Amino acid sequence: MTGRFNRLSMDNITAEDKAVGAAVGAVLAGAVGLALINPLAGDASAETTAQAAAKNGSVAASVSNQSNQSSGSTALSAAEARKMGYKVPPRDVDPSEVIKLAEKQVGISEGRGGQTKYHDWFVSTPHAKATAKRDGGFSVKAYNGAQWCNMFVSWLGAQTGVKNMGWDAYTVQHASWFKETGRWGQKAKPGSVVFFDWDRGSSIGAIDHVGIVVKDNGNGTVSTIEGNTNDKVEKKVRSKSVIVGYGYPDYKA
Repeated sequence: MTGRFNRLSMDNITAEDKAVGAAVGAVLAGAVGLALINPLAGDASAETTAQAAAKNGSVAASVSNQSNQSSGSTALSAAEARKMGYKVPPRDVDPSEVIKLAEKQVGISEGRGGQTKYHDWFVSTPHAKATAKRDGGFSVKAYNGAQWCNMFVSWLGAQTGVKNMGWDAYTVQHASWFKETGRWGQKAKPGSVVFFDWDRGSSIGAIDHVGIVVKDNGNGTVSTIEGNTNDKVEKKVRSKSVIVGYGYPDYKA
């Protein structure tokens, strides 16, 4: 395994055993002195700085809130969108477009130090500075080589211009934002953001990993595309028993 942080190697468990916020917190605990959520610790009853941010319009929401401008008179220009991290301005997108882009990424693997183009993109955005500040005030460079499943999902949203996809590097925080904004549920829809707990729990605070739904197979499993799975982007078929829930971006009706 490559990468900055410790990872699991079992085939049926992805490398995303910890969300980036917890991983970076562990690395920087002495300097930051901040207790972040441990996504493997079960129900997170103690509110952290990150959770408080979610309740007050999380950093994941900052991009999404700005993307909503596209439906009004203050739509983002192409230049403004690129400055934020989008490839194209926010727009009405069909889920099939996101799935098709995700399929094109299958097989892309980590380079030296666990780095990917998804890290490069996330670190380059002003959003990375906001999430780093939210989760303890560390340098955005700490994201380089870190767990990247949520960066992959966020990148898909940025490349296609999906509204209210939410961008984050921390799975627990991203799921919290979906729930706080009324975009959370238990139905597998194509293009929805799927969150996993390998211990088969139901708590957002226990989330380990994230991906994109391709389809509900109708037999208790869901077909997905996930980053940071065995150090690359892979297609997977997951049992619903390890799924905590789904986040629903604002796709074209």
